[in-house]
Amino acid sequence: MSELAQKARNSDQSRDGDVAAPSAADLESARPGSREEPILEVDHLVKHFPIKAGILFDRQIGAVRAVDDVSFTVSRGETLGLVGESGCGKSTLSRSILQLIEPTSGSVRFEGREITGLGSRASRALRPAMQMVFQDPYASLNPRKRVAQIVGDPMRLHGIVSGPETKDAVRELLARVGLNPEHYNRFPHEFSGGQRQRIGIARALSLKPKLIVADEPVSALDVSIQAQIINLLEDLQEEFELTYLFVAHDLGVVRHVADRIAVMYVGKIVELGAAADVYSHPIHPYTQSLLSAVPIPDPHANAGRRQIVLEGDVPSPANPPSACRFHTRCPFATEVCSVEEPLLIDHGGGHFAACHHPLDAEGRPRRGAGTRAAAVA
Repeated sequence: MSELAQKARNSDQSRDGDVAAPSAADLESARPGSREEPILEVDHLVKHFPIKAGILFDRQIGAVRAVDDVSFTVSRGETLGLVGESGCGKSTLSRSILQLIEPTSGSVRFEGREITGLGSRASRALRPAMQMVFQDPYASLNPRKRVAQIVGDPMRLHGIVSGPETKDAVRELLARVGLNPEHYNRFPHEFSGGQRQRIGIARALSLKPKLIVADEPVSALDVSIQAQIINLLEDLQEEFELTYLFVAHDLGVVRHVADRIAVMYVGKIVELGAAADVYSHPIHPYTQSLLSAVPIPDPHANAGRRQIVLEGDVPSPANPPSACRFHTRCPFATEVCSVEEPLLIDHGGGHFAACHHPLDAEGRPRRGAGTRAAAVA
């Protein structure tokens, strides 16, 4: 049994038989190569939304376990892709990291500083370094404000520019994201969807951030526009030395931008590793099924590969399946999957997966897999 698996096994069990995930430090230590201190460390993060009932007495009868014991790190200048089906908790996780939603428990450290539980004054001082690009460019921009206000107000509020400098700074940012600088006086409704998303990116850049959380920034856009926005984000990352947490449900989009990929299912990380490793050799059956849904440009290769169609819908986080949360849809599930929760363990080179039946290079369960002991041996 590996040292990391032993640590996970010996950790306190958090809820009703759930095993504790490896810590951010454990995950970081297993990555190959020497690196500087991570810019972002998420450690055992939990976000539960209470379900309440009653008229006279407002009592809690349950909880929506949107994010359940999630840990990972992001290095400076890296892009971590966070993928999974709709409803798996990706957006809740990203908002909890930025403290737009208060986590139930856990730790988030930015540049080595704990940011959970900060007061309003401390949070405001930290806010410029951590920005977000939202999913819906139609809802994320104030329709009553002009572009000059949307992009310029944050800079004035945080003292980056003042007075007549603001106009030039806004025009410069608009030009940098591919918009006409002369359109700074227009309202959001006068732009297309792709142009509105560029405005959202300019607003995020206005405070000179170090970390940008992009919450499905291209999912609401046409395919041709998606490529333009992705190329823009890559260019901006190099120019401004940005670090990205790129949230998406499409692995085909993420593969073009991510250095590492974290796969999320019903509030938990089920696979984490370098993008090249995850794409060439998925270990978790859920990751394999997501990859099989990504179209291949070659029609002959696309027609010849095996499609994996999952049955049923994503389970409700208010009542997740016991043990392995994927066992109700997994084609390789056995009895152990509904009894014991699999550990998130290192399968080599910092490639983690939580599965009793890890897949081999041919996409089939490895021999001897099927018990927790076999999985962590």
